[in-house]
Amino acid sequence: MPTKLSLKHGRIDLSHGAGGRAMTELIDQVFRAEFKNPLLDQLGDQAIIDPLPAQRLAFTTDSYVVSPLFFKGGDIGSLAVYGTLNDIACAGAKPLYLSAGFIIVEGFPLSDLKRIAHSMAMAAHAHQVMIVTGDTKVVEKNACDGLFINTTGIGVLDDHFLPSSPQPTDRVVISGDIGDHGAAIISQRENLSFITDVLSDSAALTPLINLILTASPSLRCLRDPTRGGVAAVLNEWAQQFRVGFLLEESALPIKTPVRSACELLGLDPLYLANEGKVIAICPAAEAERLLATMQQHPLGQNAAIIGTVTSDPQAFVQMKTRIGGTRLVDWLAGEQLPRIC
Repeated sequence: MPTKLSLKHGRIDLSHGAGGRAMTELIDQVFRAEFKNPLLDQLGDQAIIDPLPAQRLAFTTDSYVVSPLFFKGGDIGSLAVYGTLNDIACAGAKPLYLSAGFIIVEGFPLSDLKRIAHSMAMAAHAHQVMIVTGDTKVVEKNACDGLFINTTGIGVLDDHFLPSSPQPTDRVVISGDIGDHGAAIISQRENLSFITDVLSDSAALTPLINLILTASPSLRCLRDPTRGGVAAVLNEWAQQFRVGFLLEESALPIKTPVRSACELLGLDPLYLANEGKVIAICPAAEAERLLATMQQHPLGQNAAIIGTVTSDPQAFVQMKTRIGGTRLVDWLAGEQLPRIC
């Protein structure tokens, strides 16, 4: 029978990352207990998987350092799973397998670690994805301020979606309200009670993206606007494809509390992170059908057409303001809100 996890006062210590008995107990009783599946139970330093049913794979990795670890609408565990699933899904691929690496500070509460592992397991299970391999390291106090997670994902590509360059007159469609995740994080950091009704939008976008791919046969490209927000994604596309974008400020879906928090703190919602939204570029003829399809799904109820692709050799992202002027939506200078994901 497995021994009881030997933790001083229910906390992680350096022995739990040292490769000995304590580390094995931690892995068995926290991670294997939550992530249990036949591939993980092979207990190797790698997962041996059957040949994947595709010639083309989507492969991504991301690290999560969000502070606080638990926030309104989620936690670092589910965020790490959803974020990597979304990167796979935005390539038009079906996510299949995840790895999970943990860097844990000595003294971290075991109860919090178990809660986070359970959150990851539930998020993966809900979307038919297995966490099949991982790694655990424990660092000294003050080396990190709690817990960092790295996840890597593998998915198989559906060749029906081949991303292509946006064309002038194409429409920019977003699946819902902008900036919810960033607002939820900043509200807890700054104790802003007036936006307590704003929850993080952290969610897996795979079901919604499957509908998007069906609704828009000529879809150009997809991206989830995480760090740097909507502005970062559009500026990246503008530089990559040498096109411009013209947004309509009056069309941007932003919750009133999010807008109020941005005004109070001097932030721009276009640069706030989102963890459950997707931006799609499609031909103008398909935009209304795509919008209607997105609005039929719970994750897309507040979807909106927010702008148009323009012919612009300078590759500028601009926005038509409510008062009729035009302003530049430039690259983010510095870090507007650190440790957001």
